[in-house]
Amino acid sequence: MKSNRGLIPVWLENGFRALLDPMINVFVRMNINPNFFTILGLIITSLGTVVLFINPLWIHWTGLLILLGGMCDMIDGKLARTSGKSTKFGALFDSSLDRYSEVIMFFGIAAYYVRHDSYLLSVMTFAALGGSTMVSYVRARAESLGFEAKVGWMQRAERVLLIGAAALFNTSLFQIPSLTRQIHTVTLLDVAIWIVAIFANITAIQRLYFVYKLDKSNTR
Repeated sequence: MKSNRGLIPVWLENGFRALLDPMINVFVRMNINPNFFTILGLIITSLGTVVLFINPLWIHWTGLLILLGGMCDMIDGKLARTSGKSTKFGALFDSSLDRYSEVIMFFGIAAYYVRHDSYLLSVMTFAALGGSTMVSYVRARAESLGFEAKVGWMQRAERVLLIGAAALFNTSLFQIPSLTRQIHTVTLLDVAIWIVAIFANITAIQRLYFVYKLDKSNTR
């Protein structure tokens, strides 16, 4: 059955990974453990949330830190494969810290919206976190049952890139009336949160359906 890739084109993802090759080769010669970048990614993402708590106006720095944390996530896996240090525990450790990174990232954004009295967007941030968690859970559970479910539109790379870039370049887009008859300014980050909240949950459903079709075809 054909796998449905994420929103990032394969050629773009492969091209960016190729740009990392010289850096990866340096890390291999330095004998750096891939888990170092796994932990570093969590720390950098956490700093993004800390920055947001210190001053909500520093949302652009938060976006930059989210993107840097996501880059560390790409480096650790590629470094593990290139250096021959890929282990089952390393994969589990990487996946576990990725989940913590997303929880911390969405927690910071939800708190950001609460401070701005944007309660609907704080709820949508929670929905985005729930969808992101389910995307990872369905894949992990499917793999434990012998299926591979790397499908769907809103995978981790898309989520990190969309949220990080939206926060980095956050700006006002347009205005709409709110339920309290006040004018609400919609920002780039607002749109990104809605997109992730909707499409992350759709992706979880896509993976469920993908495994359903595989299981059904195997029982024929």
